[in-house]
Amino acid sequence: MKVTRLYTGEDQQSHFHDIQLELNPSVFGKITVPTESQNIVFGEIEGPNEISWHNPPCAQYVVMLKGSVEIEIGDGSKRLFNEGDIILAEDITGQGHVTRGIGEGVRRYLVVPLR
Repeated sequence: MKVTRLYTGEDQQSHFHDIQLELNPSVFGKITVPTESQNIVFGEIEGPNEISWHNPPCAQYVVMLKGSVEIEIGDGSKRLFNEGDIILAEDITGQGHVTRGIGEGVRRYLVVPLR
């Protein structure tokens, strides 16, 4: 299962790195090993908007449920994330990233804090 990791490099800039979560056979199909989390958060944001340079409050998975978001990092690289895409946001230090909602309507997401 593809996950895009967003992390802080030695240059204090955020970077993208695609990783694959290993899926193991189970009675429910294929699943990953459990990941510890104490809670989850659901959110929604209306319409196109921009959240300027910021860092997540902690390492967290963000799963896009509805709509699209573009993330920009310090070197100007941008990636578009759509419904079903998974981001592992670990750039909790450094410059951070910019988040832009794409299109009209509501954007919904699920956040799973890891620490």
